[in-house]
Amino acid sequence: MNIKEFENKEEKVFLIRNIIEVRIPKKSYLKLIKKYPKEYIISFSKEKKIFHSITHRPLYYITKESGIPLLGYNAFGLIDRGTNLIQVRPITGCNLNCIFCSVDEGRFSRSRFVDYIVDVDYLVEEFEKISKFKGKNLEAHIDGQGEPSLYPYLVELIEGLNDLKEVSIISMQSNGIPLNKKIIDRLEGKLDRINLSISALDQKIANKLHGVKYPLKKILELAEYIANSKIDLLIAPVWVPNYNDEEITKIIEFALDLGAGKRFPPLGIQKYIPHKHGRRPKTTVMTFKEFYAKLKELEKEYDVNLILKPEYFGTEKRKRIPKPIRKGESYNAKIVLPGRLKDEKLCIVKNRLVSIRSNKRIGGFAKIKIIRDKDGIFFGKEI
Repeated sequence: MNIKEFENKEEKVFLIRNIIEVRIPKKSYLKLIKKYPKEYIISFSKEKKIFHSITHRPLYYITKESGIPLLGYNAFGLIDRGTNLIQVRPITGCNLNCIFCSVDEGRFSRSRFVDYIVDVDYLVEEFEKISKFKGKNLEAHIDGQGEPSLYPYLVELIEGLNDLKEVSIISMQSNGIPLNKKIIDRLEGKLDRINLSISALDQKIANKLHGVKYPLKKILELAEYIANSKIDLLIAPVWVPNYNDEEITKIIEFALDLGAGKRFPPLGIQKYIPHKHGRRPKTTVMTFKEFYAKLKELEKEYDVNLILKPEYFGTEKRKRIPKPIRKGESYNAKIVLPGRLKDEKLCIVKNRLVSIRSNKRIGGFAKIKIIRDKDGIFFGKEI
């Protein structure tokens, strides 16, 4: 176990794999250490508090033993949207504070109050169950509300998914900052594609877009290293009008010069879309018609596919995991976790998580009506 430790006047603090921060009152720790080893105290101390070391928010560790299902919620676990691609969300939280973030992630978030991390064995085990139902030639796509490569068991997760016979492609979204050459070397032959977020090649613009002093030089060097590895590289900028308009052509040229996209498209340019709980920079929002018209012009100029189609990635429609609950149904549901938003709670109904807004305590029950069931992600309201 990769553990660092330090202390302050009131707490003993353990940092596990640079992400999981376990805090224990010093008085309690000094009593426990006389009887038990550190690993035991970290695992079983009733007075410990766990935090995400990047966001400093409370961190909930989701294990098989917790009884918390990995289907039904969009922040962690597994998502099936009716294709052969299954989204794998192992962790929340981000090391950037992007001005265009659709989920208001990062340390300075005003709307996200907790984080989650899923046990790697539990995640792979549940994916395997889904894979038996979905069939062969699946893509496991590691993404999330935040930066997926912050997951401290990323290599183990990819190795576990790679061992599943139904999985033929493993891909991942990443801003690249937690990655390095050593990790890329370990993932060669197991990870098929990295969708690397690069939205500017100008340092000042990159800093502004990402809300931090952005390590541009490192990311550009990492992109080149990935492009020269066995892992396919797709560069995925977010086009934010009035901020990085002039950067888009530079990024296209950069991707093509690197030789990105040997097996898959080299670029996946994303349109900035304002979201209800996301950040909203002062910008003009392009319509989809305008966006695709601009991409079409750039396609002609650079002779590269920019308007992407599912078939470019081998994505095809598949039968969905059956929904045990439906919109309009009512249940008396147990509240098991706080949600990420203010007053959000997570309930369990028929081995699915359901998000509701409620002031009821964790462990209590709420009578709810399901108001959304699209893509197996469930929302309810108290009745």
